Amino acid sequence: MRDEEYSPSEDTFFVANYLEKEKGTSALDVGSGSGYLTKLLSENFTFVVGTDINFVVLKNQTYKTKNLVCCNGSDALNIEFDLVVCNLPYLATDEILDAATDGGKDGFEVPKKIFDSLYKNIKVGGKFLFVTTSLSDYQKLMDHAQKLGLTPRILAKKKLFFEELILVEAKRE
Repeated sequence: MRDEEYSPSEDTFFVANYLEKEKGTSALDVGSGSGYLTKLLSENFTFVVGTDINFVVLKNQTYKTKNLVCCNGSDALNIEFDLVVCNLPYLATDEILDAATDGGKDGFEVPKKIFDSLYKNIKVGGKFLFVTTSLSDYQKLMDHAQKLGLTPRILAKKKLFFEELILVEAKRE
């Protein structure tokens, strides 16, 4: 697990391009990390909360924000949001060495736990945006979102040198 500051990377900026046009009353950034997406959300949403599993990372956010909660996924929250965003730890790994990037078997194990945690926080009519990669079994993630009652669809893809980033929107009808 990282104890230093966490800097935004290519996948963060990929999500940010889509968040800029989102507006509403409430938003949740699960896995806030650097605070970049949380800060961006606070420009267009009245109430924004950021969560992260790593207290030191939250404490040392590069992009300082309010309403931060140290917890696993959104386990500590009992609030529904118009929009939930998560730059998932999606890399397919045999073991979890870095909570910020390692998703476990097929890149599914950790994201599944996050999905199960945050589903209760999506308002009916709200949506969940998440980023994943072609290097993981992203179809398995979309199938799990559907099992939870969400309607997922791929919003965008971005080719990088060794992978393709995939942005998925899952609506709660």
